[in-house]
Amino acid sequence: MPRTKSSHRCVDCGADHAKWAGRCSACGAWATVVEVPDPVVGGGPVGDRTAVPFHEVAATVRPVMPTGLAELDRALGGGLVPGSVTLVGGEPGIGKSTLLLQLAASVSGTGSRVLYVSAEESAAQLRRRADRLGLALENVWVQPETQLSRVVEVVAELSPELLLVDSVQTVAAPHVTSAPGSVTQVRESAQMLVDAAKQRSMATVLTGHVTKDGNLAGPRTLEHVVDTVLEFEGDRHQRLRFLRAAKHRFGATGEPGVLEMTGQGLEPVADPSGMFLADRQVDAPGSVVVPAVDGQRPLLVEMQALVAPSRAVTPRRATRGVDAGRLSMLLAVLERRCGLRVLAAEVYASIVGGVRIVEPGTDLGLALAVASAVCDRPVPHDIVVCGEVGLAGELRQVSQLGRRLDEAARLGFRAAIVPATVGDLGGRLGLRRASSVAEAMVAAGLGGALRSAA
Repeated sequence: MPRTKSSHRCVDCGADHAKWAGRCSACGAWATVVEVPDPVVGGGPVGDRTAVPFHEVAATVRPVMPTGLAELDRALGGGLVPGSVTLVGGEPGIGKSTLLLQLAASVSGTGSRVLYVSAEESAAQLRRRADRLGLALENVWVQPETQLSRVVEVVAELSPELLLVDSVQTVAAPHVTSAPGSVTQVRESAQMLVDAAKQRSMATVLTGHVTKDGNLAGPRTLEHVVDTVLEFEGDRHQRLRFLRAAKHRFGATGEPGVLEMTGQGLEPVADPSGMFLADRQVDAPGSVVVPAVDGQRPLLVEMQALVAPSRAVTPRRATRGVDAGRLSMLLAVLERRCGLRVLAAEVYASIVGGVRIVEPGTDLGLALAVASAVCDRPVPHDIVVCGEVGLAGELRQVSQLGRRLDEAARLGFRAAIVPATVGDLGGRLGLRRASSVAEAMVAAGLGGALRSAA
């Protein structure tokens, strides 16, 4: 007979202990360590799980339920899969509840039954938001509830095609004694919702809080339990929002959905590149347009840099949408390989529009933006730049360069500064090839900075 073992675990932080203790050594909480049984080992296979040759496995394609929200469907690879569990994480006030409400209205409009579990807001608050957004929720049931046992009962009664839970940190499993939001509670609550979704082939969407570092709050097992993790990003003080799939068991990840927060809710952005460049000031020093790629989607973004004298021992570096470590590396390359005196100056760098791009294809654009700010001369407004910068100051090719330049040509740009190893792309842009950052500066009309530095 298999033996059932037991261990001890903190109900607040989930830390395991070899024996009972009055105080948790991990989080310091008192009287939170309880005895829990370990899973039975050696119980044998459950159900019919015999091994089969790989070539005999049926390659079935699971059906997809379109959400009716174009940018959400883009991030999900077509829509929600019945029986799947999707976790949407984002900062407070970013628009997660608005997204769920619009999702409920869109799916219910197709005749599907939707259950909206609101553990943070009352039904009256949801009704006022729906009226303000002009949403029709004819086939949507609202349950203001924090106890998951009652939620499961209503799910059994209604049999909805879509379950929305806002949020997973505020609901509680009845068999767990810790408070809602604790590590143990979040893990067990998520597992109950996953079990209900799988048993009923019910698409489920949860919202989750994030920490100050931008990571999902709660245990890491929460991300492993669900099928899809959507990151809802953006600055609450700006209009644009970005949806990215950090994990997706039914499709590719990294394809962004771009939304705009308006008075009527979240609206899809058909041309994000045009929106990013709409307010661009041409012929401004320190401004460079870079064709980036987010997932499979080409985006034209404006990179800006400002260089100012500093008397501090450690000059300030401030970034927004730019990786700070990458900026420090490029500043060292500019000083060592190009002779620009930038390490002793304050440097500010940002990507306009609230978007964050960390791919290496933006290296050359950031380097030329800093060089343009140093010599106070603009880069020609009809030029885009693209390339990865190495520590020797050399330029390297980047992926999907043809798609990047096609997007630039569509918006009226005439030339592109690219690495010298790039072949003939047959596009509509004139290519200015450069093998190093110094040569790229000359191609951008910033050669005077090199001469003054020498």
